[in-house]
Amino acid sequence: MSINLQQLRICLVGPVPPPAGGMANQTRQLLELLRQDGAIVELVAVNAPYQPAFIAKIPLLRAIFRLFPYLYRLYRACGKAQVVHLMANSGWSWHLFAAPAIWIARLRGAPIVVNYRGGHADSFFAKSWRLVNASLRHASAILVPSVFLQQVFGRYQSGNAAVPVAIVPNILDQQLFYPRPANPDSTALTAPHCIVTRNLEAIYDIATSIAAFALLHQNQPQATLTIAGSGPLLAKLQQQVQQLNLGQAVRFAGRLSSGQMAELYRSADIMLNSSLVDNSPNSIIEAMACGVPVVSSNVGGISQLVSHRVDALLCNAAEPHAMYQLASELLQNNTLRQQLISNGLQNSQRFYWPEVKQRLAQQYQAAISSREQSA
Repeated sequence: MSINLQQLRICLVGPVPPPAGGMANQTRQLLELLRQDGAIVELVAVNAPYQPAFIAKIPLLRAIFRLFPYLYRLYRACGKAQVVHLMANSGWSWHLFAAPAIWIARLRGAPIVVNYRGGHADSFFAKSWRLVNASLRHASAILVPSVFLQQVFGRYQSGNAAVPVAIVPNILDQQLFYPRPANPDSTALTAPHCIVTRNLEAIYDIATSIAAFALLHQNQPQATLTIAGSGPLLAKLQQQVQQLNLGQAVRFAGRLSSGQMAELYRSADIMLNSSLVDNSPNSIIEAMACGVPVVSSNVGGISQLVSHRVDALLCNAAEPHAMYQLASELLQNNTLRQQLISNGLQNSQRFYWPEVKQRLAQQYQAAISSREQSA
């Protein structure tokens, strides 16, 4: 049977904003784009608002009040779906939300594709693979956004029981993320605007980006840094900025909408990314699409997302001086800057919806056909 997205009944399971985050934003975009293309999509959010709202303040009780309504909605939605698309991650999120989704889909006779993401997969599998695989082996396919995660699964799966692992890239909204008009005549930038667009969490090591910017600011006192994101390390990072006497040069923008984030990219001259753990970060993809050259730590799947001195500059993690040196070179070398911008724009095109949609439709087709043949 030939399957396309038109009138295809899909149960989409995953987190949605708020709070904003890579997987939540991807789930939201996927929901909107699938519906625009005619699919009938029922969203089962793993982070639906608490009912009643005051339950959110009671730690143990709030878990129960979220889990049981989730399981009920999931059971009903899987019974109506031709295919289930599960957005999955490592840790407790897997055990509480992803694994139950696989078993309920199996119980309801719906094929399920597991869209796995996150840079912590290897360490999580090392501790929990037998338990994870007990559920995962019932999936029709595993979708990952990068070669990096595909290789991680390859190290743990073996034999005829291995579930196929396919690469389906993250979605880039090309209506939002596009470059400002090029200025090929520009030379060295004397007042560069640097940006960091990650949540304020330990794994993103924003302190290293701030330290690298401090070194840059010594030589270019007109330089500014905007940090767009929210998280538990806000006070600590603000303290670091004050200790470095950067209060007038650094702005904490907080959480931005997608449109605001796109405008921020188009105002920037360079993006700094100093994450310690990563997979295929949307922030780098979005920066490239907006014509912003990237200086990043070389961790996880980043070296398979971009290439050093081709479409980004890469350095070792937690080395602010190395990041500063690359940022300084980039800002002073117009030829290198234009090369990274041009190649980055070309790289970003593979994340546009038409390409991603084609790959998804193929996976949905295969999952549905496989379930019909085994019925």
